[in-house]
Parts: sequence; structure tokens; C-alpha cells
Amino acid sequence: MALPDDPDNLHARIHELRGEHRDLDTAIEHLSLSPPPDELMLRRLKKRRLQLRDRIITLERMLAPDEPA
Repeated sequence: MALPDDPDNLHARIHELRGEHRDLDTAIEHLSLSPPPDELMLRRLKKRRLQLRDRIITLERMLAPDEPA
């Protein structure tokens, strides 16, 4: 059984989150181009995209080796 902090699991999760982030970018772009744009939905999608970005950064930091002080 693999641990949640296993590098392979972290890489897979990062890949999954990046795909979702890309999908949100596309959805946001299409929604903003459709007249009239649904502002509430745009805000929700952008908030989710930011949450994904923050989670991706956190996971990437978990993979980075510790730097000596």
C-alpha cells in the first residue's frame, strides 16, 4: 500500500490537479466570452482555480528536497 506522501502519488496528484486547472482555464475563457457572462460562476471558477494552484504549489514543495541552512 502506497503512502499519501509517496513521490509517485504526489506526482500523479499534481498531474491530476494541473489537468483540472487547465480545464478551468478553458471554462473560464469560454464563459467570459459568452454574452452576458455569468459573473457569479466566473468568480467561483476563478476561486477554485486559485485553490488548485495553491494545492499544486504545496505538493511541489513536498517533493522538493530540503535545502541546507
